[in-house]
Amino acid sequence: MEDPFDLPVQYKDQTLIFKAWLITTGYTHKFKVLVNEQELLFEPDEERNYRILADADAVKNPPPNDLLQAIVKTMEDLVK
Repeated sequence: MEDPFDLPVQYKDQTLIFKAWLITTGYTHKFKVLVNEQELLFEPDEERNYRILADADAVKNPPPNDLLQAIVKTMEDLVK
């Protein structure tokens, strides 16, 4: 597995730091982000927008949608 890095996310006028990993597989990649002690996977779709890969049963306390959107925006800014 790749080494973790700190992912700073702007959310509600503050900077939150999440532990994240960039996972490369073949011609694509995914980000694994630790949010509220849960590992969430994000991958780019065909239009290079990130989507979350989650099993509804696996995510016990889903983070707020606006936080997920802030994480996605940060990841998109990183790869552009």
